Amino acid sequence: MSADTEKTPSEAVKGLKGIIAADSSICLVNGTEGKLLYRGYNIDDLAEHATFEEVSFLLLNGELPNETQLAEYQKELKQFRSIPAELIETLKKLPQTAPPMAQLRSLTSLAGVYDADAEEESFEKRLQISIKLISQIPTMVAAIHRVRQGLEPVAPDDSLCHAGNFMYMLNGEKPSEDATRAMDLILTLHAEHGLNASTFTSRVIIATLPDIYSAITGAIGALKGKLHGGANTEVLKTLFEIGSIDNIAPYIKKTRENKGKFMGFGHAVYQVEDPRAKHLKELSRRLGEETGEPKWYEMSIEMEKQVYAEIKRNCNVDFYSASLQHYMGIPGDLFTCIFASSRIAGWCAHILEQLDGNKIIRPKANYIGYEERAYVPVSQR
Repeated sequence: MSADTEKTPSEAVKGLKGIIAADSSICLVNGTEGKLLYRGYNIDDLAEHATFEEVSFLLLNGELPNETQLAEYQKELKQFRSIPAELIETLKKLPQTAPPMAQLRSLTSLAGVYDADAEEESFEKRLQISIKLISQIPTMVAAIHRVRQGLEPVAPDDSLCHAGNFMYMLNGEKPSEDATRAMDLILTLHAEHGLNASTFTSRVIIATLPDIYSAITGAIGALKGKLHGGANTEVLKTLFEIGSIDNIAPYIKKTRENKGKFMGFGHAVYQVEDPRAKHLKELSRRLGEETGEPKWYEMSIEMEKQVYAEIKRNCNVDFYSASLQHYMGIPGDLFTCIFASSRIAGWCAHILEQLDGNKIIRPKANYIGYEERAYVPVSQR
């Protein structure tokens, strides 16, 4: 009996929780201390001082860029912003009732068909494809948003930074400084988070040696799941459902009585405060004032206070990103696409790392089925 089929008395670990599946130098997530490091840099430092261009370069290359490297990288990102016209034509033919993440998954897969370099296996080509995807996923997301409103996609503006251009393509107008900063911060904070479900998916797929587009399409499929990428959408729905500060206490009471969940609170990894959450709170306040609609920020502040008093759980990065993105003019059902536009940097970094000394990922199942048994003819069953 081979090692792969040999029975074992050990039990499977549900969700592979606590199982070490890879050596990685990309990200440290310390749930006990509430610490998050990208390539050794604390997320607090990056959130305060770095742009998403710097952060994505760091994730791909292992070091922050110098001025020359950053300028060249920004030039590459701008060079790749436009997507093939065929993708726009296909997008217009898709059912506009389809979830934005389903449309993004399909467009990403199709983008691989139109990329002549998709099957190239040199590190240089794979790195270039990674940069291309970091640049083009936001363009696809913006196009999805525009087309489903009956509007034409907005062409990229090379005078704008990555985050500013993304906002411009989404809304069709030059964003304010705070809105640009908000998008840049959202992209930075969501760019990487260890072996989460979608990142692990990308590594499993690329380990079989397909093209990078296949791995990213799979990662988007994993992120689409309600247990992974949709928490901030649910937070916004909750805020809309509650409607006012006066309704928060009754909502919490009712949720507790029905043994429901408070979306945006607690985390699968962090036992203390999510280190990313605090960075979005202040921008939510500022954009609430800028848009003349501070209500959703004020509700979020009060809800954070009351939910913590009730269940002793801190809010996570999804909680304030809900009100913040609402102020940015982004509808709730597009939030997970924004997430993908950020996490594409982490996915590509992990793909490149997996390919360096690659071994196909083939875990073992703990068989709990029947022992061997004889076939019985259908007439005797």
